Amino acid sequence: MPQMPPGSPEAPDPSGDAPEAQPAASGTWSAFRRSPFWPATVLVLIIAAAAGLFAGSYTYSMADPTPHSLPTAVVGSYEQGRGRAFLDGLEEALNASVKVRPYRTAAEARGAVEEQEVFAIFELNDNGRTAVLDLSSASGASVAEVLAQTAPEVGRKTGVALTVRDINPVQEGDPRGLAIFYISLAAVIIGFVGAIQLSVHARELTPFERILFTLAYALVGGFVIAATVDWLLGALDLPFVQSWLILALTLFTSGMVFTMFNTLFGRWAMLPTWGLMVLLGNPSSGGAVSWPLLPSPLGVIGQWLPPGASVNAQHTAVYFQGHQHLFPYLVLGGWALLSCTVFWTWRHRHPGGREKEPAPAEN
Repeated sequence: MPQMPPGSPEAPDPSGDAPEAQPAASGTWSAFRRSPFWPATVLVLIIAAAAGLFAGSYTYSMADPTPHSLPTAVVGSYEQGRGRAFLDGLEEALNASVKVRPYRTAAEARGAVEEQEVFAIFELNDNGRTAVLDLSSASGASVAEVLAQTAPEVGRKTGVALTVRDINPVQEGDPRGLAIFYISLAAVIIGFVGAIQLSVHARELTPFERILFTLAYALVGGFVIAATVDWLLGALDLPFVQSWLILALTLFTSGMVFTMFNTLFGRWAMLPTWGLMVLLGNPSSGGAVSWPLLPSPLGVIGQWLPPGASVNAQHTAVYFQGHQHLFPYLVLGGWALLSCTVFWTWRHRHPGGREKEPAPAEN
């Protein structure tokens, strides 16, 4: 094809301005936001923050357990002579308030231990010159350890001859009293991980089917956890059916909590679930560190969250048969009911489910 002379009207004007281009930075940012690198970058930042929060929450709660308020039973001459000096010295040594609850007899004080109203019994005799400290490791191994280390030294300083006994020890297979915390932790984490897996691999389940399958893996998972710890490992002698059902209720509650958040927040449901159940719930559960040794707000909050309720119910079932409390079951049941209600009410927002099959065409 012949080239057009430079002055031809059809030839492009070399001196003309090029079309105005959009700012390169804006185009690059828009392309990045539309690419898979954007959510991946957000996840990198979220995971990094979660790692710091995870380490921080557990370190804050458990690294240096310090008593704040210890409910303690006292029997005998605790207000006379050296008895008062001993209790005052114990408060000073612990840097905590020893909440004295007087009882007329040792039997009444032991009843208070069984009801988990107090963590230890001080029986002071001879105007406080002699004393017996009855610990209950089963009530809280960490509390018993602190008292066993501190009280004899205070007795020597105040001239009180102290005898230490453990009237309710932990089981031989669980000398640190942590097995209940571990099985409850397993139930909490597997509970919401199971719900995540249902949302990924069984996305088409209807809302009712999703609740049923959550209940199914809760029952099976609770049985397997209890059987492993009791029958296979022999770490704990569980009241099997009761412990199994507590674990199953924990698994179901944890799974439905994730399902509720998945309904409300979609793909970001893991954030509130992890925050509620792991960052806040597990460190404040009282399983690894007893509630009197936790920072004060956590000791209160933990009892109202599923992990703390699970540890509380399981702990009483294992060590205080016949003295079970209704409160932890109400907490677990309340969270389960709340989660199911929210999920069912806004089930149309849940990312799962399947469309109804189309009606057959009429001839």
